[in-house]
Amino acid sequence: MKRLLSNCDVSKATFDVANFDGDWLASFGRPELKGTWTIFGTSGSGKTTFALMLCKYLSQFRRTMYDSLEQGLSRSMQIAWDRVGMSEAGRGIVFGNMIQLEDLKEKLSKPKSPQIVLIDSITAIQGFHKSDYAELVKAFPQKLFIFIAHEKNKKAHPAVAEHIRCLSDVKIHVEGYRAFVTSRFEDAEAGEGGEDFTIWEQGAARYWPDKI
Repeated sequence: MKRLLSNCDVSKATFDVANFDGDWLASFGRPELKGTWTIFGTSGSGKTTFALMLCKYLSQFRRTMYDSLEQGLSRSMQIAWDRVGMSEAGRGIVFGNMIQLEDLKEKLSKPKSPQIVLIDSITAIQGFHKSDYAELVKAFPQKLFIFIAHEKNKKAHPAVAEHIRCLSDVKIHVEGYRAFVTSRFEDAEAGEGGEDFTIWEQGAARYWPDKI
């Protein structure tokens, strides 16, 4: 049974946060690398490129897995992988070639398994429901799960993706090669978090001519 905490307990609690810097700090703040984040957007918006950029950056803090359920190990994925210079991440990143949920859970149960897992995408997880999501995060409370979702009517799609987005500590909407980040780790007083992240300058400038 979980106990009640005093006012002092909350104020004096300490947390293991990632010391983001540069554009990442400006967009995300200093996050805990556990729980759930969601990336969503339409096809061709820059989702995959941003997700790979994020994985590359996160790999310097924790061992990271990119589980490609949609493309798998394909030429298109290889091009995207190389585009972000993923080789620079070395052993900090591993690639999951269409690893479905049950196999993924087995791999994550092993010692020295990745601490950050990006799943691309929710749509491609076979028979995935809200209860499966709840069981996953309960089984691995110290890991960070990042889900990619499609977009429909400005919401994450399908319904389970929107459910996960609502519960996520970091919500990232990708449109026109820009990532619009809503982070619970934003610290406005310190000027950390809340800024939009530009994925590709030229593409974003064409899509948002009045904002770049």
